[in-house]
Amino acid sequence: MAVTGDEGTNRKTAAPRVTAWDLPTRLFHWLLALLILSAYLTRKNSDNLAWHKWTGYAILVLVVFRILWGFAGSSTSRFSSFLYGPAASLRYAFDFLLRRPRRFLGHNPAGSIAVFVMLGLVAAQGVLGLYSYDDHDSIDGGPLSGRIGEGLMATLTAWHIWLFYILLYVIIAHIAANVLYVLWKGENLVGPMITGRKRAADFEDEP
Repeated sequence: MAVTGDEGTNRKTAAPRVTAWDLPTRLFHWLLALLILSAYLTRKNSDNLAWHKWTGYAILVLVVFRILWGFAGSSTSRFSSFLYGPAASLRYAFDFLLRRPRRFLGHNPAGSIAVFVMLGLVAAQGVLGLYSYDDHDSIDGGPLSGRIGEGLMATLTAWHIWLFYILLYVIIAHIAANVLYVLWKGENLVGPMITGRKRAADFEDEP
């Protein structure tokens, strides 16, 4: 059937889609989200830390992979592609508030801050978990908890707990930012992290 009228014009002028995120980066993103949820549920709803520990190990493996992939992955996955300074991030935030059209194939200057903060918090959480004890049962704890003194172990355990709540607030802010992007800028950031593709545009980071 022939395409005529406005429908034909829209199809002709529709921007093609280009690859934004590679498969390993997308798998890391969603697996990490599931593992963080699993870490919370296995700690709050179980008296046995076995599954919580294995979840923590899996998170640490993912973090190590992401750090390596940040140097060896595709262009948008490399840290060098979204390593912006504070001034660049502030300018982008100001332009965002004014709805100035700025497009990035990978992470924008403001989003890059969230990436590094979340990656650092998750890594710290995983490492602290290795030295923490179970506040429900002090006999059980991380695999390295027996190698340090009780005072230090209690301090690291407290930080392990508090950092989770900090991470939770950062995750909530991350989700809110994605919703704000849709409502304020009309840009869906979640879809490309599922499909790996964005509509072609005059991207600042990938012309």
